[in-house]
Amino acid sequence: MRTLIEILAGLAILANAVIYGTDVFGAIILRPAVAAVDDRTLTQLLGHVHRIADRRLAAVSIGGLTAAVTMAALAAASGRWTSTAAGALATLALIVFVGVYNRVSKPVNTALTAAAVAGRVPDDARHLQARWDSVINERVVLQALALVALCVGLAAA
Repeated sequence: MRTLIEILAGLAILANAVIYGTDVFGAIILRPAVAAVDDRTLTQLLGHVHRIADRRLAAVSIGGLTAAVTMAALAAASGRWTSTAAGALATLALIVFVGVYNRVSKPVNTALTAAAVAGRVPDDARHLQARWDSVINERVVLQALALVALCVGLAAA
């Protein structure tokens, strides 16, 4: 059972590290770079980035959450309480992350994607980007918390 817990923790770490890295890139590189371009460039660039990322990263995110939940459940079933608590904390952080993403980020991604595909610039392009920016640091912190908890869960397995 221990090996399975370790494998699941490792898979959860790998999957969530992809999302964490993507969000860190968005926070420290993409956000200030986009602030320096015109609204048409913002819309085209981010609309197409979100169009691709939302499709491709969904499976990674779901896989990471699923691996974290399963790791926590198996740790609980085998009486590994530190790994259970760490897995539960990671799962909670990831569920909150999904909530923030679905409530704030996804609607912005959808609006910018639709505008980019249609070749138009929304009147509120900067407002949309500001809304997305308003939660990127929170998303990074939630992913970091999940990763640290998963590492603890792996170490304690």
